[in-house]
Amino acid sequence: MKSRLRLPILLLALACPALFAADAAAPRWNILFVFTDDWGRYAGVYAGIDGKPSLNDAITTPNVDRLAREGVAFRRAFVNAPSCTPCRSSMLSGRYFFNTGRGAILRGAIWDSAIPTFPLQLRDAGYHIGKSYKVWSPGTPADAPFGGQTHAYEKSGRAPNNFSEEVTARVAGGMALAAARDEVLAQVRGNFDAFLADRKESRPWHYFLGVTTTHRKWVKGSGQALWGIDPDKLKGRMPAFLPDVPEVREDVADYLGECQAVDAYIGVLRARLEAAGELERTLIIVSGDHGMPGVPSGKCNLYDHGTAVSLVARVPGAKGGRVVDDFVCLPDLAPTFLEIGGVKPPAGLYGRSLLGILRSDRSGQIDPTRSWVITGRERHVENAREGYVAYPMRALRTADFVYIRNFRPERMPMGDAKMAFDPKVLAGNTLTEETRVGFADMDASPTKEWLVRHRDDPRWKRHYDIAFGPRPAEELYDLRKDPDQVNNVASDPAYAKIRGEMGADLMRRLTEAGDPRVTGDGLTFEKPPFAGPVIEEGANEGSSKKASRKAKN
Repeated sequence: MKSRLRLPILLLALACPALFAADAAAPRWNILFVFTDDWGRYAGVYAGIDGKPSLNDAITTPNVDRLAREGVAFRRAFVNAPSCTPCRSSMLSGRYFFNTGRGAILRGAIWDSAIPTFPLQLRDAGYHIGKSYKVWSPGTPADAPFGGQTHAYEKSGRAPNNFSEEVTARVAGGMALAAARDEVLAQVRGNFDAFLADRKESRPWHYFLGVTTTHRKWVKGSGQALWGIDPDKLKGRMPAFLPDVPEVREDVADYLGECQAVDAYIGVLRARLEAAGELERTLIIVSGDHGMPGVPSGKCNLYDHGTAVSLVARVPGAKGGRVVDDFVCLPDLAPTFLEIGGVKPPAGLYGRSLLGILRSDRSGQIDPTRSWVITGRERHVENAREGYVAYPMRALRTADFVYIRNFRPERMPMGDAKMAFDPKVLAGNTLTEETRVGFADMDASPTKEWLVRHRDDPRWKRHYDIAFGPRPAEELYDLRKDPDQVNNVASDPAYAKIRGEMGADLMRRLTEAGDPRVTGDGLTFEKPPFAGPVIEEGANEGSSKKASRKAKN
């Protein structure tokens, strides 16, 4: 009898070797990952964590807050790069963004298939995987690090990517607001149900919801109209780099409304898990790929407003209500998910597994070595500057300081002005998409338009300069005195010692990591395809949205 069984088992092992590769001690939980475009550190739970007036005072996120009560909220979670594709390249692979080849840039990016990604590694370890909407957009095939469209579940609809536009259009057509919202939420539910229906019952699963509704643009006034967020409630709570004026407050309120839409999607998914009896064997984790778009110090910047993100998790069997102070960078998620699935992480990872922290019953600083993160960027919009060149930056963030190195300070950080001041571009009183033609690394927005219009007003010139002006080679911010990071003390003699130490520490860590910008091959990011127009084979950010904004990136 033994001899009859041995051959079929051997053949099965040869046919499906990954099924036998998982660590038997691994929890093998289901993994529900909600990863939202341009969702920064905005959720109601953070208002209580920070204990000071902020934009989080105006946002209502009952579902994220519930996850935090039942699980853990990370106070210091950061992206590796505050631009969609490089952030996702680092997160999916567990590497520094600058170690992901052409994944280190946005437009012109192509995924290097030799770099392993956690979704496909989980699939090969026996997981049923699936995604809805954006995972990693540039390159061919779409979302290549997730296995292309093979694992896509989107037949119920793509309206959740554009909440304010979709709901506003339905209401304009005569539908009640509640019914319009329910129609959009039903698509979230339908796509997830289709994913669950496709799996074999005994298999663990990983589902990736990558909504883009928090990416520009959205309907002006939708924050108040759809969610009851009063822009005036933000008065006196705006960070120092944002003008505290009605136009900007309304823009921010509209953004917070899109964040609340994401919270509603999370509630739908959690309810389905509970109804299916899957909740207590599923890790639910939610985050975003960088900070707020279309505003100063946000997306494409290495200040906290650009790099700090929400990170909240509900962990099966773990103590809830915890707030963790360890520094976490999103590349930590890849080895975390792999350890949960029992998969040995590949070599060359920067990220470190968070599983021990997730399972801990402690709050505060758990791992004393998690006391810093490195962030950076090279290129966002490819033609933002003359000659298609990047604005290379790296930063070291600790509890008390942010040190930023701008490698080419002669270049403009948000891109050249180009036609930003052209009267034809700024004609009229409403935002036009033509504002993209100047300072292209900042998304078009009412806030951007307002700043350009008020650039010569002495009351607001500092805000304009913070957003678009040139920057020195070194920046240093004392977070104890300047949490909004608007007063650069790098040239202050009182900070000379800390500036020198942090600068040396940053360069040492980048050298050890093999950053091409500093390892003696600094021209890597100054030559095509990293500098130059988009190459046709590397489908760009707009390839899937030539006539539509449905695939925001």
